[in-house]
Amino acid sequence: MLQLERQKLILEYLKQNRKATTNELSEMLGVSTTTIRTDLNQMDKEKLLTKTHGGALYHDNSADNKELTGKAYFFHERALENKKEKEAIAANAIHMVKDHMCIFLDASSTAYTLGMKLTGFTELTVITNGIDLALALKDIPGITYVDMDTLLSSCDIVSLHTPLNSDTRGLIGKEELAKMKPSAILINTSRGPVVDSAALADALNNGRLAGAGIDVFEAEPPIAKDHPLLTAKNVIATPHVAFATKEALEKRAVIVFDNVDKWLKGTPQNVM
Repeated sequence: MLQLERQKLILEYLKQNRKATTNELSEMLGVSTTTIRTDLNQMDKEKLLTKTHGGALYHDNSADNKELTGKAYFFHERALENKKEKEAIAANAIHMVKDHMCIFLDASSTAYTLGMKLTGFTELTVITNGIDLALALKDIPGITYVDMDTLLSSCDIVSLHTPLNSDTRGLIGKEELAKMKPSAILINTSRGPVVDSAALADALNNGRLAGAGIDVFEAEPPIAKDHPLLTAKNVIATPHVAFATKEALEKRAVIVFDNVDKWLKGTPQNVM
């Protein structure tokens, strides 16, 4: 879906409902929340709506009389915002990238900044949920650009990080699991219905897949006691807490304290 078409649908939804959350719009349009936030930022700048923390409000007076410009807000343009900070993050991260690695980059402009530095590597595989980023990266020598079938059949670990919508519901089912290596591992930290749990349990119990790490389920909490994955072979199941690593919690705390310190000094950062 093109950006202009997407923004028109966002505006129509807001006219009808007066407000919307980022997650609502993400599920409705079938794109990532990062893409939605980019759209809302641009539309807020054009005074078509009021962006809020976690969503947007309808702009009563101006939106009816103003046309969308359709100006694409590309990754390279977004990367210019807070460029110094993003370049510093990318400069640190690039040292962790090695030849023959498989890395994941999300659809953020910080990931784009890092992606543009991925030159000179051998057989580097980059997985991204950002279409524009994928198109920008695919011509860099050493990066492998593949379709879904190739990815499933060649990866040792497949990790899912996608919103739940009509396109991703049942994304990994019996046919997709059959394409994976018997030695492969599937990790799902996105949403439960993205994976066909019964088909996954069957593949695990019959040795067609080596293992699975599952953090999300179709209905939670609580998870049904007879859920097929709870008794399947080689499954590590967690109650939607995969984000809560020691490193992540420490990093969040540092960011929060740093934000408060900068605000007290009159130089706020990460302003929403």
